Amino acid sequence: MRNIWVICQKELHSYFSSPIAYLLLTIYAFIFGYFFWNMLGYFVMMGMESQMRGQSFPMNVNEQVIRPLLSNISVIGLFLIPIITMRLFAEEKRTGTIELLATSPIRDYEIIVGKWLAALLMYCSMLAFTAIDVIFIFRYGNPDWKPVAIGYLGLILQGGGLLALGTFISTTTKNQIIAAALTFAVCLILWVLDWSVGFETAQWAQVLAYFSITRHFESFSKGLLDMKDAVYYVSTIIFGLFLTGRAMESLRWRS
Repeated sequence: MRNIWVICQKELHSYFSSPIAYLLLTIYAFIFGYFFWNMLGYFVMMGMESQMRGQSFPMNVNEQVIRPLLSNISVIGLFLIPIITMRLFAEEKRTGTIELLATSPIRDYEIIVGKWLAALLMYCSMLAFTAIDVIFIFRYGNPDWKPVAIGYLGLILQGGGLLALGTFISTTTKNQIIAAALTFAVCLILWVLDWSVGFETAQWAQVLAYFSITRHFESFSKGLLDMKDAVYYVSTIIFGLFLTGRAMESLRWRS
């Protein structure tokens, strides 16, 4: 565990010693804030209009604000996760330090988990910035905290899976731009896989839809903790880290 934490600290320091972390935090906070402002404004407007017309408007903050907000901000990760993972191993290969890692006494899984954990903490720090807006809802509204907590758990699990795949892709090239582009392509494919069931009912379409990361986030956005969806995300994390381990093993043999 000590080696994992050392690798994690090193990667976190590299994020925050460059503009990457601050740029990601600013972009994420700005986009989330814009989504939050629009959804809350629409919610308030509909409530005021219904009162003026003497109609009863179902005021459910969880369903009408938080749920669509969590679904929309999961899209933001689709664009920012590739930036988080693009340098994890690609930078090591570009600078030649990958050989030092490959021949070091540190075990492969410690290097891999340490780098992935740093990327996950970077992603969680972005999510933490959104807590400012969510606290505002709790201060002036009366939402149920459990669906919010489950929704954020879903975001972390979803992000962890995509980060694991991005970590593997970063081992395949020394060019960070290529690593980011490939990671984005994989994330986008996993995002749209369930579109196939919109016009096709065959078994192969159902199988493709099952591997869509959006389908498994639906229960989390509703505040429901479905174990099959949690298992899917955990399996994606393990699969991505497993592929990274095989890539690291190949690097050790070549070194």
